[in-house]
Amino acid sequence: MDKASQPLAGKQIVVTRAPEQAEELVRALEQHGADVILLPTVCFAPIKDSQSLDSAIKNVKHYDWMLFTSANAVRFFCERCRDLGTDWKSLQPPRPFVGVVGPATAKAASAEGLRVDYVARNRDGESLARELAHSFAGRAVLLPRSDRSDDRLPMALREAGAQVTEVTAYRTTAPEMPDPKILNRVRRAEVDAIVLASPSAFQNLSLFLGGADLAALSICIQFVAIGSTTANAMREAGIRVAIEASEPSPKGLAEAIAGFYQHHASTVRLT
Repeated sequence: MDKASQPLAGKQIVVTRAPEQAEELVRALEQHGADVILLPTVCFAPIKDSQSLDSAIKNVKHYDWMLFTSANAVRFFCERCRDLGTDWKSLQPPRPFVGVVGPATAKAASAEGLRVDYVARNRDGESLARELAHSFAGRAVLLPRSDRSDDRLPMALREAGAQVTEVTAYRTTAPEMPDPKILNRVRRAEVDAIVLASPSAFQNLSLFLGGADLAALSICIQFVAIGSTTANAMREAGIRVAIEASEPSPKGLAEAIAGFYQHHASTVRLT
């Protein structure tokens, strides 16, 4: 297809994902004709105190289930396992069973040599808890997560009767110095859409640009949320969410944005 006839031709789309996570989304958007602008508003780092994480890893065979809600949780958990000399092949069979949210997390776990026993159908943590509720009653569940995760998943697990151990596997932080030229383009509403893939990404963007200014910008820039959790965080802050992906994946995001512009062919920046 000629780029000029593609649904996102000429659209300036800002992607706020961390560089190591953005490649697939950038490719999907460009396949629809978008001009992608990278403005990472999150980055990830190992935790400073790994005592609790190390203890969980050393005792992992005593857990019935281990749940991962992101590829980052898999990545940092397994990196720490390697630091400690943990061999998954000798520890996982027959348990802990591994449950994950979404195919991207499943792919990351499989790449690390983990046997993935369950992938949530609805691709969010609460769905994972609901779908496996019958398996959690009285069971020990290990939940490695970000330092900025909320308490909804562990609450849902405990309501299902699980004995939950939460451990921080990595830190979610803000980049020290976003590109000022790109920030100024956003301030001047010289972009068409901004893609947010987590509440943390949105919160950090608010810090860089100011919450009130960001809410005002959402009138003339299309704000895009990867799913309901991110969309709710944005709406609670007064942001107009124009696009919410029904499938929380790079492909789902790109298709949701393309579909929006196909149905709003006359949409232009209101500057």
